[in-house]
Amino acid sequence: MIYLDNAATTYPKPKSVYKNVMDAMTKYGANPGRGSHAMAIEGARVIYETRELLAELFNLDDPMKVILTFNATDGLNMAIKGILRPGDHVVTTAMEHNSVLRPIKELENIGVENTIVSCSHEGKINVQDIEAAIKTNTRMVVTTHVSNLTGTIFPIEKIGEMCKRRNVLYLVDGSQSAGVLEIDMQKQHIDFLAVPGHKGLLGPQGTGALLINSDAEIKELKEGGTGSESSNPHQPNFYPDKLEAGTHNLPGIAGLNAGLKYILNKGTKSILSHEKNILETFINEMRKNPKIVIYGPEDINDRSGVVPVNIAGMDSSEVAYILDTEYNIAVRPGLHCAPLAHKTIGTENIGAVRFGIGPFTKRSDVIAAVKALNEISER
Repeated sequence: MIYLDNAATTYPKPKSVYKNVMDAMTKYGANPGRGSHAMAIEGARVIYETRELLAELFNLDDPMKVILTFNATDGLNMAIKGILRPGDHVVTTAMEHNSVLRPIKELENIGVENTIVSCSHEGKINVQDIEAAIKTNTRMVVTTHVSNLTGTIFPIEKIGEMCKRRNVLYLVDGSQSAGVLEIDMQKQHIDFLAVPGHKGLLGPQGTGALLINSDAEIKELKEGGTGSESSNPHQPNFYPDKLEAGTHNLPGIAGLNAGLKYILNKGTKSILSHEKNILETFINEMRKNPKIVIYGPEDINDRSGVVPVNIAGMDSSEVAYILDTEYNIAVRPGLHCAPLAHKTIGTENIGAVRFGIGPFTKRSDVIAAVKALNEISER
């Protein structure tokens, strides 16, 4: 199969990821942090090393402020619901995923206000519009780094600078950028960064992280065993234990460990360069067919390897079904858990066929995809 659904989850993974998962299952698959025997200690070592690797990749000073989560949604909920209180105000944008929009919507029930800033038809955000939405009770700004629909790259450094100047916390959803674009929490003034392990970081599903670069208190959303302060009836009040109740996903974290090492060795600049080259070929070839509608920024430098398209007169689900069953090409149709983003680009009623380029996508893959789209458009 030609796999072009990397925006949902990357596939394949580096071979070292599979090996690390199996090693964790077969060689030291005990409960890390819950015992003093050799297997538990090895599991704890792998987990701590993974925190260090994440801190290194995103330039966070303290690995103990790397909270291991089950996905980016988990981390986003931790930050949004753990910080915002009744009477607070939060600013976000129309290009966000439901993992941002739904927690913010839910907080309306306890008196947290929100403002959703509009974006252009290309999915671009104006930093001045975000600043104009800030009020005296604004506690946080939440934005994506890269749209999961259009691939539009947000100017997170400029947003971070503005938030710092206005004394507002900045939470970044790095779901579509982590492992591909540079993310520097110090340079870009990011207070909180939520990332999935299973996308650009090349780890297994069921992994992720919330990185904390702020002294703002995060209220835990759950309590339970941590292997520390077991006699204390309350959740420990220190990171990472405060936000990590329950047994870790050790095999998944071990796989993420290998994915991170692959990225740090390869370098995000190299990965981005590869994906940009494939992206340029893909878009330029599709532009030759007037029946293919391409959404997102015209300038390839303003977008990542996430490309939504439609074929005039055809339903996106039908196109995706044909690509799968007749051409053996994997893509994702529909609304992509981003209804306001679809409304922004005018596809809320028809959806779109989303192609996701990854680090192992070949030029021949996108050439085959364009050939298939051209043939489908002639039906």
